[in-house]
Amino acid sequence: MDYLWSPWRYQYLTDTRRPSGCIFCQMAAETNDRENLIVHRGAANFIVLNRFPYTSGHLMVVPYRHTAELAEIDPDTVSELMLLTQTATRHLRSIYRPDGLNLGMNIGESAGAGIAGHLHMHVLPRWRGDANFMTTVGETRVLPEELDVTWQKLSQAFGTAKPQNVFE
Repeated sequence: MDYLWSPWRYQYLTDTRRPSGCIFCQMAAETNDRENLIVHRGAANFIVLNRFPYTSGHLMVVPYRHTAELAEIDPDTVSELMLLTQTATRHLRSIYRPDGLNLGMNIGESAGAGIAGHLHMHVLPRWRGDANFMTTVGETRVLPEELDVTWQKLSQAFGTAKPQNVFE
């Protein structure tokens, strides 16, 4: 039998504490972008890595305004959200060379939103075969890169972090 080790998931699986309030609002209000996995801050939206990604590079574009409805966001915020989504796809293609990309919003819990109260756009690089038996049968994802490495790559691409050796 083969074993796959993913020790970084243990904390998530065993943590009985759940944050009160909106996780996106809390992230936006704090200043430690690296700890919160924020790779870029725009005027009306920020870009954050998904802490429990489907693939390496899975990020989200999130308006600062707390709302669950796309119709409640002003046109400038929507415009920046889409421009940041476009920029994110360029950076993901350049860094990860995916075969394709998934973009999407799940509006409402019944539509699959894990954080239904705060609108956000998912941007995921995809490769042929990334939905192999591990995901479909074993219900397990295998990610080849630690989140800190992904954060470093993407924050550098967005120009918000100084280059550093990620293996230090």
